Amino acid sequence: MMNKTIRQSIQRLKKGNDNFVNDKLTNLRQISSDRKALIEKQNPFAVILTCSDSRVIPELIFDTGLGDLFVVRVAGNVANTSSIASIEYAVAHLNVNLIVVLGHQNCGAITSAIAGGNFGKNLHHLLMHLNPAIANTNDNAVDDIAIINTKLTAVKLNDDSMIINAAVSSKKIEIIPAFYSLETGKVNFIE
Repeated sequence: MMNKTIRQSIQRLKKGNDNFVNDKLTNLRQISSDRKALIEKQNPFAVILTCSDSRVIPELIFDTGLGDLFVVRVAGNVANTSSIASIEYAVAHLNVNLIVVLGHQNCGAITSAIAGGNFGKNLHHLLMHLNPAIANTNDNAVDDIAIINTKLTAVKLNDDSMIINAAVSSKKIEIIPAFYSLETGKVNFIE
């Protein structure tokens, strides 16, 4: 059973996303006094592991302000050593209670991984992280693979990190996959 604080964090994200979808953004915590209040310490309530895609901006999508989200962005929202380490920092030192793995519609990284080709050493290494999601579908539908990738990434975060696993096991945090529609702005949480 999910604890009350985790449920509140999920509800806060859902409410913020409803604001975004309906063009009713309300977050005003984006001015200099807010910035100055965060100089000494940050206190985000959630981690968002998402794609580097310029159309996917968690702070807007969830109608949040400065210091609310700890955002880790990497093409294809993959869980590699660096992204996992960043999330571990947030879990161990910032006391976040929610990790959202946010995939999105028309992901270019997934499209590239499906197409294959010679992308050079670094990009090839990154795209290899998407192969399990591609292998777990019967077709090459980019959005279906993106959803599968969020689910597999959520499992990977728990399996590949002692810090995250311990927090999940003790019910201090929850990891939830989600999918963002570029067309509607809606985030569907896969709980």
